[in-house]
Amino acid sequence: MSDDTTGSLGDWPPGDLRAAGGALLDRLAAHFESLDTQRVRPEDLSEQRIAAPFRGRLPDRGTEFGELLERTWRDVVPGLTQWNHPGHHAYFSNSSSAVAMLGELFTAAFNVNVMVWESAPAAAAVERQTLDWLADLCGLDWPGADSVLVDGASLATCYALCAARDRLGGHNWREHGASGAPRLRVYCTDQTHSSVAKAAIALGIGTHNLVQLQADDGVLSPHRLLGAVLADKARGFTPLAVVANLGTTNVAAIDPIGEIAEVCRAEDVWLHVDAAYGGFWRIVPSVAEALPSLAAADSVVANPHKVLFCPMEASALFVRHPGALRETFSLVPEYLRTATGEDRLDHMNYSLQLGRQFRALKVWWVLQSFGREGLRSRLEHAVLLARSLAAKVDEHPRWRQAHHSLLPLVTMVYDDPALGADDGDRVAAEVHRLVNAEGSSAVSHTRYQGRYALRVSIGNIHTARRHVESLWDSIRRAEKTALEGAGHGRDDN
Repeated sequence: MSDDTTGSLGDWPPGDLRAAGGALLDRLAAHFESLDTQRVRPEDLSEQRIAAPFRGRLPDRGTEFGELLERTWRDVVPGLTQWNHPGHHAYFSNSSSAVAMLGELFTAAFNVNVMVWESAPAAAAVERQTLDWLADLCGLDWPGADSVLVDGASLATCYALCAARDRLGGHNWREHGASGAPRLRVYCTDQTHSSVAKAAIALGIGTHNLVQLQADDGVLSPHRLLGAVLADKARGFTPLAVVANLGTTNVAAIDPIGEIAEVCRAEDVWLHVDAAYGGFWRIVPSVAEALPSLAAADSVVANPHKVLFCPMEASALFVRHPGALRETFSLVPEYLRTATGEDRLDHMNYSLQLGRQFRALKVWWVLQSFGREGLRSRLEHAVLLARSLAAKVDEHPRWRQAHHSLLPLVTMVYDDPALGADDGDRVAAEVHRLVNAEGSSAVSHTRYQGRYALRVSIGNIHTARRHVESLWDSIRRAEKTALEGAGHGRDDN
């Protein structure tokens, strides 16, 4: 196979590409065939061990691809956390389907820059259709709304707050910045994602002006919100936005978005909904009937890469007000002016990003490959698996759910009156450590209402009932070991 050692100044010839691609796909196919026998996380997570193979100097001569592939499987793969593993239940268990993986390959091969219509016309059209389809899956019917695909919900939230700020009357933020501007306030709960605080830092609002209200059972109280907004107005602050949640990171709690929207309308405050995790579960009928509508929001973010079996990075931002994002971010120098296309299809005008990969393609392929029914059945399967695990937790004499969510995130605390809260938390933490050390599963944790809680996210396209049952068995074994280690034996394990 050709490489730089041959003296060629060009790329591989097509035959070599075909051979190398086949070798990689063969490796990947074998990898997925053996997933159940692989660890989710490396047994030894030490930086010294994992980083050791990557400390050499750059070679002077090129490496043949077969050798490069061998080195990757020898040095890289064993040091990866397997997010696409059926036993990976930590954080939010996003996963990549086969069709989406191939979509990434297509995108890399054509390497178009989706900035103005002229630079990538079909890619811009695909992104527009993909966003329309995603809006429909979220239950959004906003004619003429602005929307864009970005790399993640954190930036999407930042962009939404930028648009909210620029629509405030009485100050020209684009031209004058914060000089002479009113002091802004943003409202959320203490359960809201840390990206809101980062957005407050980036926008010059400051974390002291991020009002984090105590959540009632994980959710934002409309009454408490109204009180905070009115009190700030009386003190001379300018309420900018409220960030509500359709699925908090900690426990997948769902805010009363309809009631919050009424407060925002009455007080003229922008409502942004973080539906990064929860937005697309609406296509499951048993979930949809209990989810609040997003229609009254001013902006919404929902992540295909969290739920719809797409690789990182694909996050959809929707803004109900036509032109809001374009008015905020559009700035066209002469070298980007074109005589073709429409302004609404120049996607560089919707965010800070100019160089933009064709991230819509993988989502577009997934939506068409599975169809609405295929997506619905797979998401419903995840919901049923989570409910089966939740039932086991509810039946257990000492584990209990920290929060009952409609979404397939099960959070559990160890609640044994004989031990007390602190000792129960120590047991839970040890169970967490032991389950992850065992290797067949991985879970993450949080602190919720003062307690150490295990988080089990179910939604990986590879996860089957046997994997959830295996996880529960691991938790029970770890519980027994943790109790024995602490001198608290139990006879019901």
